[in-house]
Parts: sequence; C-alpha cells; structure tokens
Amino acid sequence: MKKKNIIIIGVTTVLVIGIILFAIFNSKGGNNSSGTIKTARDIKHMINSIYKGVDLLETDTKEINVSNKEEVEAYTGLTSNKDVELLVVSEPLMNAQAYSLVVLKAKDGADIEKMKLEMKENIDMDKWICVSASNLYITNNGNLIFMVMSSDDWAKPVYDNFKKYVNNNIGKELEKTNNMWDSTSYDNSWLINAPLVVLYFRRKLCYLQV
Repeated sequence: MKKKNIIIIGVTTVLVIGIILFAIFNSKGGNNSSGTIKTARDIKHMINSIYKGVDLLETDTKEINVSNKEEVEAYTGLTSNKDVELLVVSEPLMNAQAYSLVVLKAKDGADIEKMKLEMKENIDMDKWICVSASNLYITNNGNLIFMVMSSDDWAKPVYDNFKKYVNNNIGKELEKTNNMWDSTSYDNSWLINAPLVVLYFRRKLCYLQV
C-alpha cells in the first residue's frame, strides 16, 4: 500500500512538472499559432504586444465589418470579401501620417498565398492626402495574414515584432517599395499617367494648404 502511494505521488509530481514546463514554453514569444487567435479582441491584444518597444505614433486600432466589401478592399486591396473572417486595422489618428497595419484572419480553406499576392499588388500605398507609405511588408502565420506599410523606420520594427510574436512560424514573405516619387524615375511619360497626375495635384493642393 505504501509503495502504491509513493508511485501515485511520483506520477502526480511528474505530471505537474510537465504542465508547468508546457505553460512556460508556450508563453515565450507570445502565440506560436494563428489557431490561438479566434476573435478580434485576440488580434487587438496581439497588436498591442507587437507595439511594445516600438517608437510609434498614436494609433487607432479597430475591427472592420467584413461584410462591407468596399471597406475590406480599401484596407486590404482584396477585391472580394468572401474569404475574410476577421479584419482589424491600426492607423494613425491623424491622416497626415502614412502608416497602416492590417491583420486579416482568412476562412478555412482560403488560398492564403493568393490573397497575400493580391493584397501586395492592389493596396494603395498613396491613399493619404499628403503622404505615402514607402515600404510594405506582408506575411502570414497559418490563416492569419499580417500586412504593414509606412516608412521603413516604423514598418520594419513592427513587422519584425510580429515575426517574433509567432516565433518566426510564418509563410512566404512579400515586400514592396513605393518608387512613384523617386526623382530618378521622372520623365515625360508621367504627363499621360492619369493616376499620377491626380496624385501630383492632390499633393500640390496639400502643400498650398499648409
């Protein structure tokens, strides 16, 4: 009987130690799987964790109604909302600052790589009136797509913190640089580029207002 009690105590001790070690391991670096993020609140908590230690401007983090196709397209570049389960964005309180962080949870079975590529190709890096985002970064952790665009001083640290948060358990990484206003690329062809002309005069108007 005494021997049996010793065995039970020993097994119980091993189990308790195992549970403690498991909890410690999974707490390091935040969540290591998008499966732990089930709600918009979970996404907001992740964003707040990512922002820690980053010298960032004041932002407004909010959930977007995914049934609104126009809003989904404006924030993500996706032309369809059928595969979007959750969408949370974090942007400046002042529109004069070019910064946008987008976290999208895709539905099960969605083509994640296709969605990422469409976001990269279609997102408007010049959507602000007076400023533009110079750098864009996109990756994913499972069915969680992470995109941030801004100047590299802001975008890169936030992007790197996301990768740390998911223990570098990420998919293909996509990057994009906005060279529209690179002075070395100016030539007469911009005169017949309607979007560029509109943007040019929009910026001119902005400077006049300042």
